[in-house]
Amino acid sequence: MLYRKVPKNGDELSILGFGCMRLAVRDEKIDEERATRQVRYAIDHGVNYIDTAWPYHMGESEPFLGRALADEYREKIKLATKLPSWTIKRKEDMDRILNSQLERLKTDHIDYYLVHGLVGLLWDKMEKLEVLDFLDRAKSDGRIINAGFSFHGSSEDFKRIVDAYPWTFCQIQYNFLDEENQAGTEGLEYAASKNLGIIIMEPLRGGKLTNPVPPEVQETWNEAPVKRTPAEWALRWIWNRPEVTVVLSGMNEESHIEENLKIASEAYPNSLTDAELQLVNKVEQKYRQLMKIGCTGCRYCMPCPSGVDIPSCFEIFDNFYLSGNEREAKLMYVSKPGGIIRGDVPGYASQCVQCGQCVEKCPQHLDIPSLLEAVKEKFEGKDLRGWKIFAKKTFRKE
Repeated sequence: MLYRKVPKNGDELSILGFGCMRLAVRDEKIDEERATRQVRYAIDHGVNYIDTAWPYHMGESEPFLGRALADEYREKIKLATKLPSWTIKRKEDMDRILNSQLERLKTDHIDYYLVHGLVGLLWDKMEKLEVLDFLDRAKSDGRIINAGFSFHGSSEDFKRIVDAYPWTFCQIQYNFLDEENQAGTEGLEYAASKNLGIIIMEPLRGGKLTNPVPPEVQETWNEAPVKRTPAEWALRWIWNRPEVTVVLSGMNEESHIEENLKIASEAYPNSLTDAELQLVNKVEQKYRQLMKIGCTGCRYCMPCPSGVDIPSCFEIFDNFYLSGNEREAKLMYVSKPGGIIRGDVPGYASQCVQCGQCVEKCPQHLDIPSLLEAVKEKFEGKDLRGWKIFAKKTFRKE
């Protein structure tokens, strides 16, 4: 296992972190025996950063970890969890939730504590509720050791959040399809310039870059003289960046754990050749061609005067056509543009009034109103209300 230092505190973290959002399941519940075995195996083989959150597995991920990290495993790792910012109504809620998390996780402190799922408006709300004072108090009394945040908004909002507090670390979505999406490469480099540790989530875009791999993409990977799996290419591409501290992987298959452990023992920064980087870029372009919309997530179309979350609508639509997983796509549609995860107003495709302002701004010259109509037809059927109810139960369990 390779390790990288967090600039502000000197912690040496394993470059591979165990993400507990997609644990092994049986009968739609966490398969506790198998998942415990997997988590402990990863720790025994060098993983020392474990990440969870309040809503994962409908609220059961934290209690599971509290049990899985018994028998001195808690002392071997740095534990990360998150304040569910979209559920906060009063500043008192923050202490109540953190204290509950300590009980659920059977620990007296959280090593790496994040304000979860921030976008610009949600951060503004949390600032008004004095989240920074809460973090200072929780650090002072030892309930948390390091403060950070996870992020899903624009690069502009990312920078102002970075500058708002002496964070130790941040967590961003990053992979070779998301260089210009959300915080992106620009945000990655900005956070590094401020000496933040950088935790990467969704390195495989929720598995979209590995399962299944379109034949046209696999043909491109096959051109490489050095044979690697798509997962290895995607992970090595991220670890090639020296700014990255930890890459989280939602490992729930033993073979995935073995593969990721092997890669994490070899993936040094700046180790990919120019030819290999060009190959990854060629694969990225092939994915863009296969996507129904091909939006790069640049957000030049935003804000929409009708409140449509155009980039999220398009991202979920494209991900559906790459994966074919309609259940996951509908859940994410009502959760992200639907506003449930972020606790803000909905931004559904059906809110489009075809004013055309977005078309003038789009550097890809996409016919955005027509594409939003296609998103609406795919995801806003008669079952939309049922998916909203399910999403609220999934993401807002307290």
